[in-house]
Amino acid sequence: MKLNSRREFLTTTFAGAAALGVAGKSPSFFASPRSAGALAIQGGSPIRTTPFTSWPIIAENDEKNWHDILWHKQWCRWSAKPSSVLQFEEAWKSMTGAKYCLATASGTTALITSLNALDINPGDEVIVPPYTMVATIDAVLLQHALPVFVDTDRETFQIDANKIEAAVTSQTRCILPVHLGGSPANIDEILEVARKHNVPVVEDCCQAHLAEWRHQKVGTLGALGCFSFQGSKNLNSGEGGAVLTNQQELIERCMSFHNHGRVVPPTGYWGTPMIGEGVKFVMIGTNCRMPEFQGALLLAQATRLEAQSRTRTENATYLTKLLREIPGITPARMYDGCTRNAYHLYMLRYDQEHFSGLPRARFVKCLKAEGIPCHEGYRPLNKEPVIEVMLNSRGFKRIYTEQELANYRERVHCPENDRLCDEEAVWMFQTMFLGTHTDMDQIAEAIRKIQKSAGELTRS
Repeated sequence: MKLNSRREFLTTTFAGAAALGVAGKSPSFFASPRSAGALAIQGGSPIRTTPFTSWPIIAENDEKNWHDILWHKQWCRWSAKPSSVLQFEEAWKSMTGAKYCLATASGTTALITSLNALDINPGDEVIVPPYTMVATIDAVLLQHALPVFVDTDRETFQIDANKIEAAVTSQTRCILPVHLGGSPANIDEILEVARKHNVPVVEDCCQAHLAEWRHQKVGTLGALGCFSFQGSKNLNSGEGGAVLTNQQELIERCMSFHNHGRVVPPTGYWGTPMIGEGVKFVMIGTNCRMPEFQGALLLAQATRLEAQSRTRTENATYLTKLLREIPGITPARMYDGCTRNAYHLYMLRYDQEHFSGLPRARFVKCLKAEGIPCHEGYRPLNKEPVIEVMLNSRGFKRIYTEQELANYRERVHCPENDRLCDEEAVWMFQTMFLGTHTDMDQIAEAIRKIQKSAGELTRS
């Protein structure tokens, strides 16, 4: 079964762990002597019988920070003194090197806030990848703008930057690349096209905490960068998000939009009255504010992010070396400019020809049975039912002619992405990379075990 969101994957992964009856830390242990025999899906012993590291990891500072907010009784950042959300914004600026940071209620609202700051309107076009979470295009659709899909570079799982310029039209108002799985998209090429056509770039960094392009943190390369702190993310507060920018005008527009369009006074944003004399509403806006509880959790979780990121990188690098020795398994390639991968997802391509024709869906079931949680990844976003719902809606039919909508349908075919989604993609999740090299050895051992018995499976 394909799951279409990271939350669904997280839920099924944890459910599998609970079914094994063990929770908590990821121990180091070796496979059973019987593991090299029959596959677990055929009744044999699984390679791994203990779940990977549980998530989130909680320490004393999480409880203390949250407890302090509870009893301080100032749960909204508007009135809180001091504000944990404001403190987190300062911390995230420092960690990323951005000039400005605004915390939001979610990664989705970070994207919505950014597009509104750029004045994306009905009739505009925003270039997006077809291999991403639906939130990326939700932000575009809510503006009644058209998400224009550019095909995927299957080797990297990222938007194919070499195909972006061909998708640019006079209606293009933004390029919205996603640093999928924590690996940066080819941002050099993307920025070059953006400069040539004078359109801004909004980086979707929702899966890319502390990832780097040429030693600069993602989210600081385009006009705006958006992050998510939803429960599955490498930096987690249950729900939450943030916008980064180096432009004062843009951060002020973001601040105004995410707070019902209130004017941002020269004396400072916070501490001004919610209503009354001097309060003006200067743009269309909504409430995307982050509560103090989320700010407190993020301040605590952020103290462990760097060390956790290093552990993920070390384990992912080790696993990549192991998997490159297995025919038919190809870890996602990183672009030369990637100097740090956040490894929110570990992505690989599966070639059934090297597994005796065993279909990917069966391979994934076998791998799960061996105690290795995995996932078939996203469906083609350009083929989701929401696209036709959008095109057939009253609002879009008022904005676009029938010919424009027909042309749009012809423009958004993504054959490379179809192949990745339908046949090749396999994911593993970030919590699996917070353990030891023994954990990585078991992942590789399980794949080799399946490959050895694949012929028998396809004949049965």
